[in-house]
Amino acid sequence: MKTNLFNQTEHDIKPYKKLMKRIFKHVKEKQSMQIVFVSQEEIHRLNLTYRQIDRPTDVLSFPNDDLEDKSLGDIFISIEQAMKQAEDYGHGLDREMGFLAVHGYLHLKGYDHHTPEEEKEMIQLQEDILKKAKLERMKA
Repeated sequence: MKTNLFNQTEHDIKPYKKLMKRIFKHVKEKQSMQIVFVSQEEIHRLNLTYRQIDRPTDVLSFPNDDLEDKSLGDIFISIEQAMKQAEDYGHGLDREMGFLAVHGYLHLKGYDHHTPEEEKEMIQLQEDILKKAKLERMKA
């Protein structure tokens, strides 16, 4: 799967480029997607504008409505939020960034987690993709 990465932050995203390639090389997908790394302020603005939620979040997905286009859509990831969550959850930044990217990808594919059944299915798909990239969740 082709992922196009864009950086709207002052962070160096070279490590994330390698990580995304490692994760999505195992995903059989004809369409591409865009991953945009943004600041905490920008993800907050996007969350307020498009979801009417007045706080930062970690990842937002915007599916492409143009059926003629070869792109699934866009994923926006807050690097600062990913760093905070990696520390809060006690795992590495690679695991958190990978989780957010895969979570966003599955939303682009139409998966959601509004019901316990949907959430279980989405979590299983996320873990399957992350396991292939050797980013399993640490066992407690």
